[in-house]
Amino acid sequence: MSCLQEDFKKVLLAGLGAAAVTAEKSKEIVNELVKKGELTLEQGRILNEELKHAAKNNMDGNGTVPDTVEGIKQAVDKLSPQELEEVKEKIADAEARQTAEGKKKENAQL
Repeated sequence: MSCLQEDFKKVLLAGLGAAAVTAEKSKEIVNELVKKGELTLEQGRILNEELKHAAKNNMDGNGTVPDTVEGIKQAVDKLSPQELEEVKEKIADAEARQTAEGKKKENAQL
């Protein structure tokens, strides 16, 4: 009978040990996920600051987006080659739309 009690005691202690190991491991996993979340949050903050900085660089000296032709000309002088190409594409798209709208108006008048 004492052998059965010993076996039962071992099974009970093994169950408690397994529960303790599971609790420790789950705590480690939760802490690791929190750290990853904090890193992701920090990366988001850094990206947000970089975007703010880039937006501020694209503004004129007064901290506003240029709204006059002269202000736009001055802003264009500060663009990188890639940004300049993007602006050229945007201008070409605007010209194409205006040309298409002009043709529609001409056809509507006929």
